Amino acid sequence: MNDISKIIDVNPILAMDEVQSQAELGDLLNKYQQRRAELAASAPTLEGLRVELDIAETLLGLRRNPEAWDTARAVFDHCVAAEAWQEAVEACDILYRSELDRSIVALGNGVWLAVTYPIKPQTSVALLHHIVDETPDKSDGGAVAAMAAHYLADLRTRDNEHEHSSLTFLTTQILAKVAKRHRGIEGQEMLNTWIEILQLNDPNELLPRLGKMLEAMVDGDWWYDRDALRARLPQD
Repeated sequence: MNDISKIIDVNPILAMDEVQSQAELGDLLNKYQQRRAELAASAPTLEGLRVELDIAETLLGLRRNPEAWDTARAVFDHCVAAEAWQEAVEACDILYRSELDRSIVALGNGVWLAVTYPIKPQTSVALLHHIVDETPDKSDGGAVAAMAAHYLADLRTRDNEHEHSSLTFLTTQILAKVAKRHRGIEGQEMLNTWIEILQLNDPNELLPRLGKMLEAMVDGDWWYDRDALRARLPQD
């Protein structure tokens, strides 16, 4: 289990041992599909959306990736319509992990929502860590994503000392890993200097740079109207 999965809310499928039998996953899929049938008579609810996500996650565990994609992509649209942002971002995570042609587009769509809305900070960190994994070692993109994860972890956990300590410790580790692969940086003092050189310590500079990265990842294939969503955001 990697560092990220140690502290993020883990789906039952993700928590299974790698040798978990396909038969057991099939039984779990049947269970979720039965629950979906029980809920079918009612309008889409948060519970129904979560069941759909469970189905998509199970399909991914069964290596039925195209079906997982179709399920998660459909539930994503329902989540956006219901303004269920946590579930929408989780759907994008499943879409990214399906490793199909538009998985990077899904990741970009998910990260935009994860940064824009105050969802669980662990989820935001997980998606930004995917970007770190996707970027070349010498690219500044990994540094931008890692610092954005650290910024969000700090900002969104300040009312919970334990959560703040554990999550910012993790994001600091991610930053250190990126700095080492980027320019061979080691040690806190050199790390701080590296952050300053790359101008990563100012959110007013950092977030627009992340935005440009997302534009490149999505390449115009946004699955929602960002201007309309921005217009509905609370004004400070």
